[in-house]
Order: sequence, then structure tokens, then C-alpha cells
Amino acid sequence: MANSLASILVLILFCGSAVGARTKLFQADVNGICKLMVETQGYTCQEHKVTTQDGYILSMQRIPVGRSGETAGNRAPVLLQHGLMMDGITWLLSAPDQSLALILADNGFDVWLASSRGTKYSLGHTSLTPEDSAYWDWSWDELVAYDLPATFQYVHDQTGQKLHYVGHSQGTLVALASFSKGQLVHMLRSAALLSPIAYVGQMTSPLARNAADKFLAETLYWLGIHEFDPRGEAAVKLLKAICNKPDVDCTQLLTSFTGPNCCLNSSIVGVFLEHEPQPASTKNLIHLAQMIREGTITMYDYNEEEENRKHYGQARPPVYNMTSIPNDLPLFLSYGGKDALSDAKDVQLLLDSLKDHDGDKLVVQYIEDYAHADYVMGVNAKQAVYDPLMVFFRLQ
Repeated sequence: MANSLASILVLILFCGSAVGARTKLFQADVNGICKLMVETQGYTCQEHKVTTQDGYILSMQRIPVGRSGETAGNRAPVLLQHGLMMDGITWLLSAPDQSLALILADNGFDVWLASSRGTKYSLGHTSLTPEDSAYWDWSWDELVAYDLPATFQYVHDQTGQKLHYVGHSQGTLVALASFSKGQLVHMLRSAALLSPIAYVGQMTSPLARNAADKFLAETLYWLGIHEFDPRGEAAVKLLKAICNKPDVDCTQLLTSFTGPNCCLNSSIVGVFLEHEPQPASTKNLIHLAQMIREGTITMYDYNEEEENRKHYGQARPPVYNMTSIPNDLPLFLSYGGKDALSDAKDVQLLLDSLKDHDGDKLVVQYIEDYAHADYVMGVNAKQAVYDPLMVFFRLQ
């Protein structure tokens, strides 16, 4: 679910050292994303921090100009939001001429990268630490309610402009949920949604479906394991159980999870493993599993009427109504015919919800041979997706 390459490489990692690997992995990289991934490519980069209303301290990076070093001027800001078990490095994994963040900077945009709570560079909190169970008491509902508003407001305040938005996978889910509530749209020029996730009841990924149908995270949660560390013992047990299912071929891990990506360079896997995957909250994975099992897009279901009433004032969790997205909001949606997570049938449900959208405000792109990871790491993504995306932005 959400950024699936992260989840799939979890499966690769279970063959090696899992327990405690996060500490070892993260000890060396103390400089931040700017020094690690941007300045090394010859780009100017600034590190920023923003604190959410509920106390999480999020890392953000700004790439104000392209590699040519021209003055910033009045560039339109673009905020990039990654998917599940990823961070802002999502947009920097490929070479500069293939990484969306750097392509946008080279094409005259003021680029901002966000990293969600609980990821490596956004582990801070005003009063909690990641060792506290309360730190992990959130699902993507809180990303909608707190993280996205904080990053939007920060970019808007820093630039004095409305912004463009790009999300991949879970990054599209939180945006769509927010827009459906009429939030953030007053600060928004347009939104590009790559591998859009709203409805996921028809996803064809055998790994994702098995994880959702018999999702051990629910057991882990009630045992008090609130952080889902993809390199930890709990994840290893879950993934071994999934791989023992007769319809799951874990020798073809990436294909089994995301669908057959057409256009990945094999060398990118090594780059990915240097930086990802990232931890997530167990509660968030439960929430995503609920969506897969039930085919709905609602807030987190506590599965007890009393608990739901305590949180929502009603017996069932509220629905995020996709038909409530403003019809005049410029949207660029791109989805792939081979994507096993953002399945074409589920995307069609989303498009059906947008049937009354203003015709000149909705661009839909379908790429027959693209799967989930192609959208952020495909060697031809610039020509196939990013160039049309930038044309769309310039028209808004």
C-alpha cells in the first residue's frame, strides 16, 4: 500500500538482519537530506523544520533554484509528498535528469520536500520520543488533519504564494481526503496525483491483499507494538507468513506487490536500500488494511461503537466523500495499467466521483505499461509523466 517499493523491499530485508537494523542504518546519516542527496548533485538546498499542531516536528527541504544557479525570482512553489514507508528521498533516488524534485528545480519551480511523522528525518516531537507508544498513536487521518496543513501553511507563508502539489500513492490519499473536506484548497494552485489512492478494495496485489485479509498488525497493536519497523522482528514474522501463502511468489517480490514495473533501472534498488524503507505506525497499517478489506474510504475504525462515538460522535467512522472535492480544483491524475496497488478499477471509482468536475480542470493520464514504482523511479518518467505534469502546472 502507498509507496509499495518500500514495502516490497521489506520482504527482501527479512532474509538479513532485521532486529535493531534501523539504529545501525540511521546512525551514519546525520547531515540531512540536503547534504546527503541534493547538494552532492550541485544544487542549492535549505533544511527547514515545521511543527504540527499536535507536536510532531517535520523535516522539509527547499530547492529554490536549478543547477544552473540562476536567481530564484518569483518561482511557483511545488510541494512533494511521498507515500507509505518512504520519506522525501523518494523524489531524489534517480539521477538528476530523472528525479522529479531536481527536474522541477531545473524547470523554474521552487521545490519543497516533505517527510511525514515517524520517518527518519521527522522523528522529533515537542514532548514525546519514538520510544513512547503515544508517539505512534496515529493513522493517515492525522496526516490529513495535521501534517499536510502544517507543510502547506509553511510553504505558503515562506513563499507568499499558492502552491502546486505532487503526491504519490499515500501522498495522494491524504491530499484527496483533505480536499474532500474543503481544506487547503485556498492555498493551492493545482494538484498532481501519481498512482492515486482513494478506493483500494479492488487492488490485485497478492501481497497487499494477504497482508490486509490476515493482517497481523492488528494483533501487534493490541499487544502494545505501536511502531511498525519494516526491519524489525514483527515485520519479519508478518512477511514470512504472507510468503507462505500458495498464491504469493516471493521470488518476484516487486512484481508481486506493485505489479510489473516496466521501467526501473536495476541499480536503483541499491540506492533505495541505502535510505529506505522507513518505519510507520502500526495503527496506520491497520487503517489501510481496513480500506482494502471493506472497499471504503473512511476515518480509522476502532471496531467498537463506544470508541467510535468517543472519537467521532457516531457509531461508524465518518466517510471522506470524494464527490465533495471542489469541481474547479485543477487536478492531474496519472495511473498505470499494470499497477497492482492503485488498480485501474479503483481509480475508475475515484474518477466516477469526479464526474461533475469542471472539464478544463481535470487531466487524466493513463499509461498502459506503468506500475506503482515507475511513477517515482522509472527511467522514462520524465518524458512519460513529468513533462506533461509541468505543462499542466504552467497552465494553472
